[in-house]
Amino acid sequence: MLRLVRSILVSAIVAVAMVSGAQASGQSPLARQGNWLTPAMSAPGVTYDTLMSPTIRANVSFHIYLPPDYSANRERRYPTLYWLHGTGGGLRGIPVISGLFDAAIKEGKIPPMIVVFPNGLPEGMWTDSADGQAPIETILIDELLPHIDAKYRTIPSRRARILEGFSMGGYGAARIGFRHTDLFASVSMLAAGPLDQDFKGPRAVADPTQRQRILDTVYGGDIAIFREQSPSQIAKAQAFSIRIELLLRVIVGSEDFTAPDNRAFHQHLTQLDIPHEYQELVGIGHDAPRILSSLGDVNWRFYRAAMANALPEN
Repeated sequence: MLRLVRSILVSAIVAVAMVSGAQASGQSPLARQGNWLTPAMSAPGVTYDTLMSPTIRANVSFHIYLPPDYSANRERRYPTLYWLHGTGGGLRGIPVISGLFDAAIKEGKIPPMIVVFPNGLPEGMWTDSADGQAPIETILIDELLPHIDAKYRTIPSRRARILEGFSMGGYGAARIGFRHTDLFASVSMLAAGPLDQDFKGPRAVADPTQRQRILDTVYGGDIAIFREQSPSQIAKAQAFSIRIELLLRVIVGSEDFTAPDNRAFHQHLTQLDIPHEYQELVGIGHDAPRILSSLGDVNWRFYRAAMANALPEN
C-alpha cells in the first residue's frame, strides 16, 4: 500500500511538472524575455521595486528615482517623468540618465521630480503583443501608473506627467502618449524608432533576423498590425487631441541611423498641423546621454515648460 501511495504521489508530481513545463514552453518568446523581473541597478536616489500585475499574474520590476529632498520634505508632491528604454532593456542607462536628472535638480536647472524607469522587456516595443502574452502597454497604463501614484508622493494629474523615451522607447512614448493625452501632458521622443510604415529602417535591414523576430513575437507576423500601432497612424487618428493637449518634441542626432525617419515624422506632424519642437543635433549618433547633454539648457527648458502647470486638477 505504501509503495502504491508513493507511486501515485510521484506520478502526480511528474504530471504537474509536465503541465508546468508545457505552459512555460507555450509562452511566447517575448513574454519569456527577462522574465518580467530585471536585475537591480544601483545609482544615487534610485530604488528597485516591483508590482504584482493582475493582468499577467506575476511580479513586474521597475526602477524609480526620487529627488534629493523626497525623504525630508514629506508634505511635498512631485511631477513624474516616465522614461521608456530602448531595445535591450536599457538597464545600464539607468544610472546615467538618473544622474543627469539628479545633477540638474541639484543645480536648480529643473524643479525636483520623480523619474520612473518601467520594464518594457528587451524587444517589447512598448505595446501589447498580438498574442496577449506580453501586455506591456496595459501594464504601464492600467497598473504601473496608478501604482506609482498610490505608493509615491506624485502629483496625480496629467499636467504633472511627462512621457519620454529613447529609440524603441521614443517610439513607445509617441504611440502611448498620443493615445493617452488624458494621462500625459508632455511627450519627448529621442532618436525614436522604428517610425517607418514597413519596418524596413536601417536597423531592420542590417539585422533581418531581429526584424522578423520582433514582427512575429510582438505583431503576430502581421505588418498590418505593425502599421496600426505606429506613431504615424496614431498621430493621424488623434491629431486633434494631440494638437490641443500635448507639449511635444522630436530630437535626433544628425549621424543617427534613425535621422531620416525622424525627419519624415517631423514632416508628417507638420502636415497634420501638430505643434512640436524638432531638432537635429549635428554630429550626434544613437546616444541618449549625448543627446540630452548636447541640448544644454534647451533640454532643461523643455522640462521646466512641461512642469510649469504641474498642479493637481480640481
